Amino acid sequence: MLDYNSYENNIFYPMEAKILNVKQVTELERHFSLKLANDKQMTFSPGQIMEVSLFGYGEIPIGFASSPTRKNSFDIVVRSVGRVSKAINKLQKGDSLYVRGPLGHGFDLKAFKNQNVMIVAGGIGLCPTRSMIQYILDKRSDFKKFTLLYGSKNPNQRMFVDDLEVWAKSSDVDFHETVDQGIPGWKGNVGLITTLFKNLEVESNTKVIICGPPVMFKFVIFELQKLKIKNEDIYLDLERRMKCGVGKCGHCQINDHYACIHGPVFSLDTIKHLEEAI
Repeated sequence: MLDYNSYENNIFYPMEAKILNVKQVTELERHFSLKLANDKQMTFSPGQIMEVSLFGYGEIPIGFASSPTRKNSFDIVVRSVGRVSKAINKLQKGDSLYVRGPLGHGFDLKAFKNQNVMIVAGGIGLCPTRSMIQYILDKRSDFKKFTLLYGSKNPNQRMFVDDLEVWAKSSDVDFHETVDQGIPGWKGNVGLITTLFKNLEVESNTKVIICGPPVMFKFVIFELQKLKIKNEDIYLDLERRMKCGVGKCGHCQINDHYACIHGPVFSLDTIKHLEEAI
């Protein structure tokens, strides 16, 4: 039997994780709840990533989709788009996969404490931001006003539908949702996520987190700047083009920055001069 204690601080060593539960979220995405096979707690911060692997197939970087405050397990969401992700999404409850991490820099939680917070998530961008959403709700007294905007392509591609329904009814979060394209029976807002800013009341000292498809960033930032939100108060979760997770392969390099080690969380003030960043 492997001695896991010998590898505790080795970011290159994959640790076995057992699948406690698995749920189909959309046609392409599956939601996994995991626990380390050695019964140790996975320690991480919202915004960090891990490498998830399956022997014989490879590994992929994935953000944590649950809060470190929920200690019994940790969640990921896997989209079936390639060889590794498709293999992982065939796994069932009781099976094992492997993780290494946590990796990268997440959100500076001290900077968010006692502040107004807004999270703007598009599509699968809700998955990594769910970690911060849960963290805020679990430590609600540590934060002031909490606003959450979520947009998806259509109602059939909404992530974490059960969570969305809870947040819509909660007094702890000012929740707004839209879809790009409506379908028969959809009674919610239809339009791009930027349409949600139309009647929104946001204080200029609000900390804002953005995560979603690359095309979304510039338009959301434009809306935030109209609200006088400072660049240093806008945080971008750039979970894209990452591969190795440790700054060696260069896939996620943006000039002199690496998304996997300097990020994936960046303030706009830090990367506004990097043309390829957003």
